[in-house]
Amino acid sequence: MSLTIVFVHGWSVTNLNTYGELPLRLRNEAAQSGTQLQVEEIFLGKYISFRDEVRVPDISRAFNTAVKEQLKDILTAGKRFICITHSTGGPVIRDWWNRYYIETKTVCPISHLIMLAPANYGSALAQLGKSRLSRIKSWFEGVEPGQGVLDWLELGSRGAWELNKKWIQGGDQPIDTTNVFPFVLTGQSIDRSLYDNLNSYTGELGSDGVVRVSTANLKGSYIKLAQPLPEKDSKGKLFTKELVVEEFTEAPPSPLRIITNKSHSGSKMGILASEKKETSDTANIEIVKAIFDCVNVKSKTDYANLYQQFEAETAQVQKDELVEEEKHLLLANRYFIHDRFSNVIFKVMDSEGYPVTDFDLLLTAGVEDDPNLLPKGFFVDRQRNHVSPETITYFFNYDIMNGTEEVRNKKGSIIREKNTGIDQLGLQIIPRPDNGFVRYLPCNIKASQELFNKALKPNATTMIEICLQRLVDNQVFRVEKLTGDSMPTKKQGDFSGLKPGNELVE
Repeated sequence: MSLTIVFVHGWSVTNLNTYGELPLRLRNEAAQSGTQLQVEEIFLGKYISFRDEVRVPDISRAFNTAVKEQLKDILTAGKRFICITHSTGGPVIRDWWNRYYIETKTVCPISHLIMLAPANYGSALAQLGKSRLSRIKSWFEGVEPGQGVLDWLELGSRGAWELNKKWIQGGDQPIDTTNVFPFVLTGQSIDRSLYDNLNSYTGELGSDGVVRVSTANLKGSYIKLAQPLPEKDSKGKLFTKELVVEEFTEAPPSPLRIITNKSHSGSKMGILASEKKETSDTANIEIVKAIFDCVNVKSKTDYANLYQQFEAETAQVQKDELVEEEKHLLLANRYFIHDRFSNVIFKVMDSEGYPVTDFDLLLTAGVEDDPNLLPKGFFVDRQRNHVSPETITYFFNYDIMNGTEEVRNKKGSIIREKNTGIDQLGLQIIPRPDNGFVRYLPCNIKASQELFNKALKPNATTMIEICLQRLVDNQVFRVEKLTGDSMPTKKQGDFSGLKPGNELVE
């Protein structure tokens, strides 16, 4: 079987050498394997992402035209092609796939979408800003990134939220022999030579130095929590009952494979650029094999089987890479524990569809529903999206939340004590404004095992949308009966000092 492969690079790339020797390695590997696989043609994609005016939908439209014009012979022959992406290339092709094929329910010309370290839910680095990012050699190699794509890549962006919500709610219909089989291959190792001391995200555990495993993984979840209508207590004070889980949806199972000792970029450990074209390069056989495992999927049964295979292989890699030792000649050795992590994106809206941008969010745990019961070390990072401040992303250490056994180094010394963790999670929302003619009431959902299991998934992202009741005071609009034969005086008709009451409009 002959194959056509199209490579699509990441963000702010300006040279085709970014692909390294992986395209040649795949062709040589297929030729030597003795199988019926033959890499017939390879196309190296190039797109503009380093200009501020260019946005992800613009690149999708341009890719659609490029496919029609430059792959015309393949499409005319009724053939399909395999797409291998890196970093931002994953979301770009997913946006194109959704825009032109999933929503129109037509057959996509791509048969397999193999994403290497894709920023499917964004990257924590994106919030640092253009000038700082251009200096981080692990991603940009001195190229100043474009703001349009940067806004999409910031955690909690509207573009990423909409694309991933559609994916989670869409079921597995797009995953089929007549559409596309998607895969994610990523690393969780840090190339310490690329670490930027001024930006700790480049050494963040649970990531490859740029993209978190949990934000690369397609297998996410969506939860909608809704605040009930307000009631009055015995003293006439307004309150609301607990938040209600209106929807819980999980994305279709998509194969995720963590590759041993791979970082986001670089010729030494980079998941795209470290492979050599020679098949004798056994150091990179794991990533090459994983790519061909994806290529060999021909049915939904194959896809489900590979999902299980990758689950087992990923679990083994994470077990083997749990403890990383950094040796020093004069100083004591440092240890890094590579736990599994969870990414949770909270989005707060109101019942009329307006974003709520001023709120406090507090997590609680245990039967006491107490924030003080959360385990030490569970919290890693928090980011509020600067364009869409109604969204805030939390990064949790899942293993510490769930409980861990003691961790020892190779000499048997304990480097982390046993942690019991929790099995019940809750949250409280304190929104503002909490007074005035339009206001909000605080609300909560008590800690429970059900919410813990739904909200926290290892190596994955959960999107939690919270809908608050928008309370409008009945004093916003009143009608007064005209009495007598004359209009009210200026003083009599003045309502500029009117204050809100305790009654609401329907």
